[in-house]
Amino acid sequence: MDRDYANTVSIIIPVYQLEKYIVQTMDCVLSQTYTDWELIMVEDGGTDRSAKIIKGYIAEKGISDRARLIMQTEDTGAAAARNRGVMESKGRYIAYLDGDDVWMKDKLEKELMFMKEKDAAFVFTGYEFADADAVGNGKVVKVPDSLNYKQALKNTTIFTSTVMFDTFKIPREKLMMPKIKSEDTALWWRLLREGNIAYGLDENLVLYRRPGKSLSSNKLEAIRRIWMLYRKAEHLNIFKSAYYFVFWAVRAVKRRV
Repeated sequence: MDRDYANTVSIIIPVYQLEKYIVQTMDCVLSQTYTDWELIMVEDGGTDRSAKIIKGYIAEKGISDRARLIMQTEDTGAAAARNRGVMESKGRYIAYLDGDDVWMKDKLEKELMFMKEKDAAFVFTGYEFADADAVGNGKVVKVPDSLNYKQALKNTTIFTSTVMFDTFKIPREKLMMPKIKSEDTALWWRLLREGNIAYGLDENLVLYRRPGKSLSSNKLEAIRRIWMLYRKAEHLNIFKSAYYFVFWAVRAVKRRV
């Protein structure tokens, strides 16, 4: 009998050089109190043991009916990997999870309940910064009740591993991330610019692992990326870009101190 995916959450994980972390990330999926999910991992041309570890894990846990690994032959980037996962998915709901992050066990249950209460198409949650061992450091990022487009330009607090979409309201083809740096933020802004509202569940449901010098922890690179999003992705003039950038900078500092 064919599976009914009407209440299924499709979890999309891009995989690149994650042999140190991917087991813990998959464990957090299997530990979810909401159990109607499918797990799609897209291996993006990495050279470590990630693919072997994932295949072994799926076999050991006996979850081949709802977890699978898609192999891409070359590194096409996180945006392309997520896009492939979304287009291969079958569930009504899409949830992103980066391969080194960890969800609290009730993340899906609480977020899905919140989405239904708000009758929302796009939701996100709070999260906590964590060390290389996914131990939270106590710095929890609180999120607003909702964000529209102009508010989101000032506040890039939407973190990828906290997001969930309802594809009955935002179709899959609208969820394609552009192949640019900060592709996730660029997608959020585009969806909000089209009139969607993002609703925030202000509860810490995700551990954001920051192992050393990651892209997002490189402050100068983060500044350059956000500026280029204003100028090139949103095509804002230099004055509007500077206006929104000031708000972004203040909030970015507050999240990290």
